[in-house]
Amino acid sequence: MPRPLIYIALILVSLSLVPMACVVVNWTNPVKTNTRIQVVPDMDNQPKFKAQSVNPFFADGRSARAWPEGTVPRGLLENEGPFYHGIEADSSFTTEFPVPVTEALLNRGQERYDIYCATCHGLGGAGDGMIARRADKLAQGTWTPPTDLAAQPVIDRQHGYLYNVIANGVRNMPAYGHQIPPQDRWAIVAYVRALQRARTATMDDVPEENRRTLR
Repeated sequence: MPRPLIYIALILVSLSLVPMACVVVNWTNPVKTNTRIQVVPDMDNQPKFKAQSVNPFFADGRSARAWPEGTVPRGLLENEGPFYHGIEADSSFTTEFPVPVTEALLNRGQERYDIYCATCHGLGGAGDGMIARRADKLAQGTWTPPTDLAAQPVIDRQHGYLYNVIANGVRNMPAYGHQIPPQDRWAIVAYVRALQRARTATMDDVPEENRRTLR
């Protein structure tokens, strides 16, 4: 290869390393005084009003605008009714499920129950969850035992009452309405009813073909 071509090739290789060297220097430099390269500067420097700043366009001078009265996010319109509140038009707790009780709903209810309820009420609903057992062990005298969900007073409660307890709490039990959406609240109520049925069932409740496997 002619010597001039070798020199040209070396120069080109050296120049190709300059961008990489600049990148490495920029990465390793702890103090950066220059702003980054703006390929599309119009998105970075667009006119806007920051939060809490004054906007002279509006009469109240506020840049952050309040939602118009009555605005509801799409899909979150909570109409009055049993599904959202567990209460009928006559203000009584509903005794019917406003959603279809399916196997999928019960499986979802078990999952949500194990997350939010079992820590106090126990996996079987007897009020013997890990928190309750820990409180009994400490014996500090300030602990109120969780309710046994298979107790007759709970069984006699309306579905809507149990839904309302999940949403708004009762006595020492906190409200879970901000954590559990309406559909999941009904799923938990359905699963609690299944727990009650399982714990209070007799052999007569078991189908004839399955009784032999339980003896």
